[in-house]
Amino acid sequence: MPSEPTMTLLTKIISETTVYPTTKSTLPNLKLSTSDLPMLSCHYIQKGNLFLQPPIPFSDLVHRLKQSLSTTLTHFPPLAGRLVTDSDGYVYITCNDLGAKFVHAEATHVMVNDVVSPLQFPDVTETFFTLDRMVSYDGHSNPILAVQVTELYDGVFIGFTVNHAVVDGTSLWHFINTFAEICKGMDLKQKVPCFARDSVLSSPTVLKLPVGGPKVTFDEHAPMCERVFKFSRESILKLKQTINGNKSSCDGNEINVNAIEMMGKQRNDIPVNDAVTSLTDDGIRNAVVTKPEPEISSFQSLCALLWRAVTRARKFENSKMTTFRLAVNCRHRLEPKLDPFYFGNAIQKIPTYATAGDVLSHDLKWCAEQLNKNISAHDDTMIRRFVNNWEMDPKCFPLGNPEGTMIIMGSSPRFPMFDNDFGWGKPVAVRSGRANKFDGKISAFPGRDGGGSVDLELGFSPETMAELEVDFEFMQYVSG
Repeated sequence: MPSEPTMTLLTKIISETTVYPTTKSTLPNLKLSTSDLPMLSCHYIQKGNLFLQPPIPFSDLVHRLKQSLSTTLTHFPPLAGRLVTDSDGYVYITCNDLGAKFVHAEATHVMVNDVVSPLQFPDVTETFFTLDRMVSYDGHSNPILAVQVTELYDGVFIGFTVNHAVVDGTSLWHFINTFAEICKGMDLKQKVPCFARDSVLSSPTVLKLPVGGPKVTFDEHAPMCERVFKFSRESILKLKQTINGNKSSCDGNEINVNAIEMMGKQRNDIPVNDAVTSLTDDGIRNAVVTKPEPEISSFQSLCALLWRAVTRARKFENSKMTTFRLAVNCRHRLEPKLDPFYFGNAIQKIPTYATAGDVLSHDLKWCAEQLNKNISAHDDTMIRRFVNNWEMDPKCFPLGNPEGTMIIMGSSPRFPMFDNDFGWGKPVAVRSGRANKFDGKISAFPGRDGGGSVDLELGFSPETMAELEVDFEFMQYVSG
C-alpha cells in the first residue's frame, strides 16, 4: 500500500510502492567479488537525469514507469533481490524477487533552470533521491534499487539509488538505458547483462565484517561546497593541444583508430592523428599508424589541470604528498576479458602520488604523464596484483580524505548518461545525490552537447572551492 504523503525540505512524497519483476528469477545466488566487497562500507550510488516536461499526465507517466521497471527487473534480477551472508561469512546477492522501491514525489515549485544552475546545486537536488546515505551493507534488509520520480514545475527528475556492492557505473547505466528503451516501447537493443562469477575477481577469501556491518569512513556532515564546471569540446581540445603539442590537432584526412569503449559508449575523447589514410596507386586505402610517444587523452589532460589547480588552492607545503585516485574499468583489461556487460563491480582505484612541489613546479604535461603512466600500466598483471594484495589484507575501501591531500575521481565521461530517452526526449542534465561526498570527491559526466565535452561535479571544502573559482589556469578552460 502507498504510504501517507509526507513533506521533506523541498519534496512532497506522494507514494512509496514496491515494484516486482514481471517474471520470477531463476538465477542462483551471486557471490560478491573482490571488487564488490570493498564497497559494502560505501553509500548506495545516487545518479539521476533531469528531463523537460513530458507531454502526458504525470499520473500516466508514473504508471508507465512502474510497468517498464517491472519488465526491466526481469532482465536484471539482482536489482530486485537482497544481500545475504552465509554461515561461512561469504556475502551473496540472492535474486529472491523481493522487489525495488519506487517513489512518486512532487517539487512543483522547482524549475528545470533551478537544477541546471551551478549556483543552486546541490540543495535543489538532494531530496530527489530516496534511501539517502544508506550504506551498501544495509542491502541485507533493504532494497538493492530505489527509483524516485519527482515532478517539477516544468520537468521531471528520475533519481536512481543503487547498492554500490552490486553495481558500478558501467552496470548502472546499462540498466538505466535498458529501462528507458523498454519504457519507450523499443525492441531491446542493449545486450543482456552477464552474471558470470568465474573471473579472477571471484575469490575464496572471506571479508570479516563487524557486527552490524561496516560504516562509512568519512564525516558525512563536514561542511562542503559543490558545483558543476562545464568544459566544452573546444576548451578541452585547446587544453589537450597545450599538453600534447600540435600532434593533437586533426583535420578531415585523419582518423581515430583507437578501440571503441564497450557498451556502445562513444569514446569521449577528441580524435588525434593516430593514423593517416592514403590512397595507393591501385586505389586501395591504407592506414599508416604512427605513435611516436604515448598520447595524453582529453580526460587525462583535464585531470592534470584539476590536480594542479586543487593543489594550488589547498596551499600545501612543497613536501606534502598529494594523491590523485582514478577508478578504472577492468572488463577489457583482464585476460581473458570480461564480458563488456558483466554485471557487478569490475573497477579498481589507481592512485598516482606526487609532492605538492612537484605538481606545481612542473607543467601540465608532466602531471598528465604521471597519470597516463599509471593508467597505461594497469593491465591484466596489475589487476591480478591488486586482487592478490586485497586477499592478503581484505577490507572495505576506506572512502574519504582524512588528510585533505587527495582527489578521487569517480564516474566517467564515457558513460552513456544522455542515451536514455524514456519516450519524451533525452535528458538535459545529469546530477548526483549526497551519497559518498567529501572534500576532494569528483564525478565526471559527459557534457550534454557531446563531441567530447565534459562536466565535472566538484566537491571541496569552502576554502578550497573559493580558491579554485579564481584560479586563472583552471578557469580559463571552464565553459560554464
